[in-house]
Amino acid sequence: MAVLVIGGAGFIGSALVRKLRMPVVFDALTYAGRRENLRGVEHVLVQGDVRHPQQLEEVIRQYSPEAVANLAAETHVDRSILSPAEFVGTNFLGTLNVLEAARRHDLRYLHVSTDEVYGEECAHEASPLNPSSPYAASKASADLMVKAYVRTYGLHAFIVRPSNNFGPRQYPEKFVPKVILRTLMGLEVPVYGDGRQERDWIYVEDTATVLARLLEEGKKGEVYNVPGGQRVSNLELLDLLGEVMGREVRRKFVEDRPGHDRKYCMVNTKLQYDVTSLRDGLKLTVSWYLENRWWWEPLIGDHFFREETPWRR
Repeated sequence: MAVLVIGGAGFIGSALVRKLRMPVVFDALTYAGRRENLRGVEHVLVQGDVRHPQQLEEVIRQYSPEAVANLAAETHVDRSILSPAEFVGTNFLGTLNVLEAARRHDLRYLHVSTDEVYGEECAHEASPLNPSSPYAASKASADLMVKAYVRTYGLHAFIVRPSNNFGPRQYPEKFVPKVILRTLMGLEVPVYGDGRQERDWIYVEDTATVLARLLEEGKKGEVYNVPGGQRVSNLELLDLLGEVMGREVRRKFVEDRPGHDRKYCMVNTKLQYDVTSLRDGLKLTVSWYLENRWWWEPLIGDHFFREETPWRR
């Protein structure tokens, strides 16, 4: 199947690209979407922005995909508190543009969402959406638009909601790479609030395997939860990373994030898939960052060493 992967130069997107045969990647190549993420994998790369529908139209007409996987998103909650309009532009209006293109060209549509749309409740696939942050609200809004296109236009679209991903090529603003890199540099790791917020973790390669399978098997109108089934507090994760790295992870407690969810918890009722253990996934992740300094060293600017609360910049 010929697949267009939107946001395919990002973290999860590039992991999916590695599972596919010669996909077309459409990516704006912003700060977290990088050509370096696609090194060593066969693909066609087209630079473009989901906020510009004509660019989508041109790439679809040129390459005639049969399916589209939409992973284009602004994803960092801290950034959404600072700039909510950017998240609405990419995550909601961008999704609307992709849906319109998929409708016009009769494409299968895989939409990648997040467990954060459910808020703090342990949720199955039909649970109500209760987002807390501007990021989560923009993703929940996009999910509702996907469901509307299935109902109104009959689009063969479905939604996948993974839990917290970690692994190679994740931008250093996210928790796991931030802990790894700051510890390597001898810096303290800022911990929001009391550090007891719980997250469910899944290794990115496991998510990509599920996404690749669903591109072929996903059913029209379905929602698929993809939890890792490995829920730990942030403090427990810091301890585990310290054990894996064989180093002390120094921590500094800072003011909690506004609207910070205490936990995310999903139930999967539809899929069977293998999950890499959290410890093994962290070992693989740490090894990758140790062996690929060329990838992350150019990303470490002055901002990485600042201690102020990020939404108060």
